[in-house]
Amino acid sequence: MSKIICNVTSGETRVALLENRILTELFVERKSDLGIVGNVYKGRVTKVLPGMQVAFVDMGLPKAGFLYVADIDRSSAPMSGYLGSDEDTSGSDEEVDLESETSSARTQKIESLLHEGQELMVQVSKDPMGAKGARITSYITLPGRHLVMMPGANQVGVSRRIESETEKKRLRDMVLKLKKEGCGYIIRTAAGEKEEDDLQKDIEFFDKLWKSVTKKYETAQAPSLIHQDLNIIQRSLRDLFTRDISEMVIDDPAEHQNAVAFCQSYLPGLADKISLYDGAEPLFDTYNLEIEIERALNRKVWLKSGGYIVIDQTEALTAIDVNTGKFVGKNDQEETILRTNLEAVREIVYQLRLRNIGGLIIIDFIDMEKDESKEKVYAALNQALKSDRSRSNILKISELGLVEMTRKRARESLMRTLTTTCPYCDGRGVIKSSLTKLYEVYREIRRVAARRQGGERMVTVAVPPNVADLMFEEESSYLDRLETELNVTIAINPDEKLSQEDFEVRLG
Repeated sequence: MSKIICNVTSGETRVALLENRILTELFVERKSDLGIVGNVYKGRVTKVLPGMQVAFVDMGLPKAGFLYVADIDRSSAPMSGYLGSDEDTSGSDEEVDLESETSSARTQKIESLLHEGQELMVQVSKDPMGAKGARITSYITLPGRHLVMMPGANQVGVSRRIESETEKKRLRDMVLKLKKEGCGYIIRTAAGEKEEDDLQKDIEFFDKLWKSVTKKYETAQAPSLIHQDLNIIQRSLRDLFTRDISEMVIDDPAEHQNAVAFCQSYLPGLADKISLYDGAEPLFDTYNLEIEIERALNRKVWLKSGGYIVIDQTEALTAIDVNTGKFVGKNDQEETILRTNLEAVREIVYQLRLRNIGGLIIIDFIDMEKDESKEKVYAALNQALKSDRSRSNILKISELGLVEMTRKRARESLMRTLTTTCPYCDGRGVIKSSLTKLYEVYREIRRVAARRQGGERMVTVAVPPNVADLMFEEESSYLDRLETELNVTIAINPDEKLSQEDFEVRLG
């Protein structure tokens, strides 16, 4: 069975999903940097770029959201309709098949759909990341416990995670019977084996919510927020609380009370599964989660066999390298490599979920000679990804042993959420050696000495202590020669406040 563990402090809430007592997903929400995926805004178009087929929309946020032509609703009403897109629906991790847009709609240019100053309803599909603003869509979706509502559409989709065709048909028939005119719905995984009353409650809730949203849209000034998604604990109740979840534990009395009240209103069957933690030991320490979170920030991850994987995240992609490490195997080389790759597959998928790594991912498996081995690894990767709630797409293993895949990214990775750029290396991951900096100092001394005027003969050098040690010891003879050659006196001042990358050379 699985558990949801919620740790609440004054400015941060952390939600951990445990499957068989193992941390598999971690969500962090801070008051200073709240996620906005699922929020609905009344925005104003500030710029249309025909060359890129994208528009920028002011939503009242620090950065304008960007709206691709494929994410623009082509229906007559600027705030309704759903024609389907390649993205999963906002606020939902469901993977569904929906009818695609007509060919004529696909060929429409953004300049014929939008103009500067135009007001429209948009929803955030991806949080702002780095220097980019939020990605937005005008296809509004409102997720509930069992269904996702698509205002203005008439389609009914079913989550691919519901595998039984009989169950899919039963659920689809029920929704078709209950659906409101002019509204489409996605049947979520949580709806499996539910009865008509459960789905009816969702539809009634959506009806009230959409009327409220449209009323706010009509009266609000652009730009403004007109619908805010649930907080992180409420979203966890809505999206994560499946039959496999035995309990949700919260360590804050106020948030516990709010969660129980939320369940009593919308999910009455779950209220009894929410418990308040009042132990003296910190909640995450009780479940040994702090250690696991710390490990999730490491570049190298060891495998049980002695092999390891290395995870490097860049702006454009994430590279994962598989190595045999200490594992030498017992029989032939191919078997050793295959076993390491198969073990790496499980760890890679686990790390992708835990670290919330998305976008383009390149996996460099150890080279396998046999096609049979490659097929086993590829099949194992496909199977392992079935437990992942985020949508992914995988290409076959290339001749170089590489796997290219994509994974849906709606929010920042754990690494970028919990860390910041190193002030010493500026994110490079390396700094120049003491010896390298020493020779840079010598070159700068020559430049400064060449600029001196009149009788100036003193050159003052401030360097980190380790560089100063080299100048006084191993390189002292060169320093004497430099003074003679340049006809200057060089004063060395070790400065502990300087980083390894910094130094200062000046006259006087």
